[in-house]
Amino acid sequence: MPKPEPASPLIVLTVADIRRYADPDIPVRKNARYAEAIARHGGRPLLLDGTATEGERSAAFEAMDGLLLTGGTDIDPARYGRPNTGSIDVEPDRDALEAAAWAAAETRSVPVLGICRGFQAINVFAGGTLIQDLPGHAGPGWGTGPARMHPIRIEPDGIVARALENGTETVNTYHHQGVTAADLAPGLRATAWADSSVGDIVEALELPGERFVVGVQCHPERTEFSPPGFERLWASFVEAAAGPGG
Repeated sequence: MPKPEPASPLIVLTVADIRRYADPDIPVRKNARYAEAIARHGGRPLLLDGTATEGERSAAFEAMDGLLLTGGTDIDPARYGRPNTGSIDVEPDRDALEAAAWAAAETRSVPVLGICRGFQAINVFAGGTLIQDLPGHAGPGWGTGPARMHPIRIEPDGIVARALENGTETVNTYHHQGVTAADLAPGLRATAWADSSVGDIVEALELPGERFVVGVQCHPERTEFSPPGFERLWASFVEAAAGPGG
């Protein structure tokens, strides 16, 4: 009898609540980009937003093989013990959802990938802080023009370095908050950097060791404005979620 094919890894995506937007088509299209990136590398995306019930959250966190923290609005600075000095459009319900998802992923050693807000969330949940307003890095909004781009410098010997293969790349930038070396959470390693008005900022972070925990400040789901090597990062994440032999 032929051996059954292993099930595709289930990836939980924490996403924006479309009801919070004046034009709900925008978050729908944004959320679809993340889901498409997971699906084209063999994963099964499961989208959760801040309206998910406790039962839905518990079931998803227990079943997930990987966790994708996507882009979106600012994290409430109370999460990292700071007053609000520039954070906008905070979503406490999403913060709570993602904090619970992160805790479940930590408990079960589930692979995690963070994109933009998700990159910042990894840093905050791991004990770091954020610069709340970073001039010059927020590009045009969705559908209003080409992305703002800037170069990044990639540290060797990391997951991001293996995906992108080059010592430098040019990536899109849509963020107005950031992470400096002083903001980086204990235990995390910065694996890419960019210049900014406040000095070097972290553009990628990783958890050293065997477990896949990676955050990137840019938006690799925006493939029209991303180096092609980011497809290897998506593939590596889904492969990690599939586990040994996946």
